[in-house]
Amino acid sequence: QPTPIPVYLTMITSMFMHGGFGHLFGNMLFLWIFGDNIENRLGHTRYLLFYLVCGILASLSHVFASYFMGMDLDTPSLGASGAISGIMGAYLILFPRRRVMVWILRAVVPVPAMVSLGIWILLQVVSGLGMLGGQSDGVAYAAHIGGFLAGMLLVKFFDKGQDFVDQELAKRRRFM
Repeated sequence: QPTPIPVYLTMITSMFMHGGFGHLFGNMLFLWIFGDNIENRLGHTRYLLFYLVCGILASLSHVFASYFMGMDLDTPSLGASGAISGIMGAYLILFPRRRVMVWILRAVVPVPAMVSLGIWILLQVVSGLGMLGGQSDGVAYAAHIGGFLAGMLLVKFFDKGQDFVDQELAKRRRFM
């Protein structure tokens, strides 16, 4: 049906909308933890393009999964979670052994990124499989999984490498 803006543009605009403050807070927390390292590694422009490509691929993953599961395609989808999942997939590829702080029971402990992100994506897959049985909680798990896979597969294409980061740091030191 006709819409006020092209429907394809909504794949981009939806990346900047959230379902509430909890959704916004969660996405910003994950972006804060993982995003700065990826941005430093890719550079500002490549990072933005990478983020948008991952978000678009995540949205398409959700659309395809919804279509194949016979879900209502008119149900709106929003949130940056798919794009941020792409950042997390990239982090897993570029920094698998780097430790991240996680909250386990009542303690905050450092664990390798491959462990925390591995558990996270496993939870997304298991929760997404619940949709096959007709159980839906409104979370676009296919977007999370699609974004994560897109980030893992595409990050090397966007990566400038550690040499670029070292050169940029050397330039900044000269100006200080």
